Amino acid sequence: MSGDQSADEPLAEGTLLSHLVELRSRLVRCFVVVGLVAVPCLAFANQLFSWVALPLQAQLPEDTRMIATSVVAPFMAPFKLGLIAAVFLSMPYLLYQVWAFVAPGLYRHERRFALPLLVSSIVLFYAGAAFAYFVVFPVMFQFFVATTPDGVSMMTDMSQYLDFVVLLFFAFGLAFEIPVATVLLARTGLVRIESLTGKRGMVLLGIFVVAAFLTPPDPLSQTMMAVPMYLLFEGGILMARVLVRPPPGEEEEEPA
Repeated sequence: MSGDQSADEPLAEGTLLSHLVELRSRLVRCFVVVGLVAVPCLAFANQLFSWVALPLQAQLPEDTRMIATSVVAPFMAPFKLGLIAAVFLSMPYLLYQVWAFVAPGLYRHERRFALPLLVSSIVLFYAGAAFAYFVVFPVMFQFFVATTPDGVSMMTDMSQYLDFVVLLFFAFGLAFEIPVATVLLARTGLVRIESLTGKRGMVLLGIFVVAAFLTPPDPLSQTMMAVPMYLLFEGGILMARVLVRPPPGEEEEEPA
């Protein structure tokens, strides 16, 4: 037995070392790609910031502009946005590297199941960010500007605005991943589809609680996130019913 154990230990160490080498290689590729994408993003960082600030600037009065309360903010805010945009645009490649690292350890049927979910997660993430920019931001900023008290000039700091919108970009991007999360929960057996459908009220309440933490403290923003999240939850249930099927003969294997 000791001989078998000594033979297994070098094999396990060699396997672990090879995984670590492959992980390092894929991390280096990710950093290189993000760096390459960051070059044009940083070159047009000011134009990129103007585009991101457009939903707020379109709602501000004509004589009102964004301000910089720090000396370095006019440089650092666009620079920070350029790096974030590089990661954002590189996300498909980054997720592909994660997939390529994990895929060899999956069975063939698991790879056929996981690949569509990977593609769906990328599409849904970008759809959530686009929904935030084109739908949520105009309505939300219009509401904020309209509720500004008389005698108060709304002069938003550019750094604070950037932190605010980046948080919402990623919040809506992650919120749109609900269908993928629902399918994964059903596929792994952690939650049964019947259990999800029977607890819609609790899910709806939980969605509004999560939306309250992720959005500004106003009912409009909370509702604009919660309603799509719940609709995506229902879409996830439909996807789970189509993609997740009980194994053949499951009913026959159950005890009488």
